[in-house]
Amino acid sequence: MPSIDKAAVENLLRAFIDPNLATDLVSAKSVKNITVNGDDVSITIELGYPAKSYLPELKQQLQQKLATLPGIGNITLELGSNITAHSVQKTLKPLPNVKNIIAVASGKGGVGKSTTSVNLALALAAEGANVGILDADIYGPSIPTMLGLSGQPETIDGKFMLPKISFGIQTISIGYLVDPDQPMIWRGPMVTGALQQLLTQTRWDNLDYLIIDLPPGTGDIQLTLAQQIPVSGAIIVTTPQDIALIDAQRGLGMFEKVNVPILGLVENMSIHICSNCGHEEAIFGQGGGLSMASKNKVELLGSLPLDIEIRKLADSGRPTVAADPNSRSAEMYKAIARKMAAKLALRNRDYSNKFPNIVIQNT
Repeated sequence: MPSIDKAAVENLLRAFIDPNLATDLVSAKSVKNITVNGDDVSITIELGYPAKSYLPELKQQLQQKLATLPGIGNITLELGSNITAHSVQKTLKPLPNVKNIIAVASGKGGVGKSTTSVNLALALAAEGANVGILDADIYGPSIPTMLGLSGQPETIDGKFMLPKISFGIQTISIGYLVDPDQPMIWRGPMVTGALQQLLTQTRWDNLDYLIIDLPPGTGDIQLTLAQQIPVSGAIIVTTPQDIALIDAQRGLGMFEKVNVPILGLVENMSIHICSNCGHEEAIFGQGGGLSMASKNKVELLGSLPLDIEIRKLADSGRPTVAADPNSRSAEMYKAIARKMAAKLALRNRDYSNKFPNIVIQNT
C-alpha cells in the first residue's frame, strides 16, 4: 500500500496556478500522469504552449510544493510542451501544415504592430515552437526590412513558394515579390487575392504557429481578410493613447463579428525610457490598455516600453528578441508570447484531421 495518496498529489497540483494559463495544471489538462510507488511520486506534465525558458522555474516550484507532502520520497517530474491545433471559424478549414494561425491587428497605424508581430514570432520560436510570419500589409510591407531579408523566394514547379528563413522562423511577404520603391495601387479584391495566394501557395513546413501581421485599420479589406483566413485567435496591439484605444476597440469588435476569439491585448509604448538617464514617463497616457481589457473581459497580455533600442534593432534587421535575447525587453516579449499561446491552449481543439473522409460509392 502506498503511503502517499495519489489524490493528495492531484489536489496539491490543483492548488498550483500556472501564471501563463491563469488556472491550475489539472483544470488545464496539463497533468498527463501521476504514478505513486510507495513514498515516491512520478508526474508527467505537458503544457499546451511553448515554454522553454519557463520550464526550469516551473519544475523548481513544483518540486518545492510537492516536498511539503508529509512522508514524500523521491520526486520525478517530466515536463514538456505539446502544441495542438485549435478550432477556427466554422465556415473555414485549417491550413495544411499549420496548426494555429494567430492574427495580430491594430485599429490604427503607428502603434508598433509589425515590430510586436516580429518579436512575438521570434519569442515563440525561442520558447521552442516552429513559427512562421506572414506579412499581410500589402500596401506597406515591413517584415522583410525587420528580418533583414530581400530577394524573391524560391518556387516549386512555378506554383508554390518556399518561405524565406530568418532567425529560424519562416516568412513570406509581398515585399519579396515587388520592387521596394514600387507603389501598390491595388483595390480591395486585388489585395485580398494576393494575400490568399501568399497564404495558400507558400509551402509552410510543419508550423505550430503562423503569425499574420494584418494591415492597420478595420475597413472592408481587414474584415474580408478576417473572414477568409482560418484564424485560431487574435491579439490587438494598441498604445495607451485615447485615440489609439478607440480604434483598437473597433479592431476588437471586428474579430468578434467574425467569431474569432481575442487572446488578449498588448499595450505598446506604455512607458518611455530615457536612453540617457533611464527616467520612465508615460508620455502616451497610463492605464488605457488595462481599462480596455477590463471593459471587454479580455486579458492584457503585457505592456511594452517605448525604447529606442527596440526601434533601432528592428530597423537594422535584427529584432530585439534575436539580437539581445537576454534583455529586459526580450523577456517581456517572451512573457507575452507565452501568455498568448497559453490562452490559445485553453481554447477548443481542432479534430478535423482525426476523422477519415467519408466517400459514398455505388456498389
